[in-house]
Amino acid sequence: MIVVFTGGTGGAKLVQGLHQVVAPEQLTVIVNTGDDLEWWGLHVSPDIDSVLYALAGMLSKDRGWGVGGDSFRCLERMKELGQQSWFSLGDLDLATHLTRTAILRSGKSLSEATAELAAKMGIREHVLPMSDDRVSTMLGTAHGTLTFQEYFVRERHQVEVRAVRFVGAEQARPAPGVTDSIEHADAVIFAPSNPVTSIGPILAVPGIRQALRKCSVPVIAVSPIVGGAAVSGPAGKLMEMMGWPCSISGVAKAYEDFLDLLVVDKADECEAERLRSGSLRVECTRTIMRSDEDKRVLAQFVLRQLTESRVAAALH
Repeated sequence: MIVVFTGGTGGAKLVQGLHQVVAPEQLTVIVNTGDDLEWWGLHVSPDIDSVLYALAGMLSKDRGWGVGGDSFRCLERMKELGQQSWFSLGDLDLATHLTRTAILRSGKSLSEATAELAAKMGIREHVLPMSDDRVSTMLGTAHGTLTFQEYFVRERHQVEVRAVRFVGAEQARPAPGVTDSIEHADAVIFAPSNPVTSIGPILAVPGIRQALRKCSVPVIAVSPIVGGAAVSGPAGKLMEMMGWPCSISGVAKAYEDFLDLLVVDKADECEAERLRSGSLRVECTRTIMRSDEDKRVLAQFVLRQLTESRVAAALH
């Protein structure tokens, strides 16, 4: 079984690549829920939805989020009625949130709601929220404390961030199946997601980081930083705020207590050579995913590194 940690658009792209080359029953995806929000009275799980849409072949190729070909008539009408409209929900996307909210209000957990939605979309992979408990990513900024979506969408991540907190994480528990999947995995892959706000909330849930430290199989991360800059979004600025360089070295620092192998772009070959002087294995390839073929090729490269890791371990 391959276990993937993910959040954000880069993570969904790698999940799409793995979907092409891994049997669905052998793929478990653990997803960030620190970005979840209540919008128009509905429970919205943006990262879970991106993974579900990616696996169902519904994800918008143009936007990287939401349903492909969606319309936004409800959003336009809500704006006309004086409702908040800075967070865009498409009309087909809205059906997902209505269904999730109804399932949750019936007394079921986020894990159960996610499993039901996946089944309705014909998804056979295992998609797990990081926790059924509410964890909210909150950012201390020059404009006060903002939720992640207020920072990322409303403010277009243009305000200075001074601190990041994962409110509720200390009391949260991993969702059913999360730590078991790590324990029984053949390999663990960290998608090219923002280490601070996409992966950070997952690792903040007690028990998850500890399970990774005890993990006896290879743990691989694909860097979201290419050539000293984030492929998209505010990852670079947030990493520097955390005291990590905006580089592949910063990604290695974020995961240093459990990481075995870092996959980086060829643009970072020089820095990769410096990192190799330590105990971390670093491999270079093309990591920018612009097409389905790019996603498949990167997924295959990562899986080949797993095979080589197993061979090397057997020889020793």
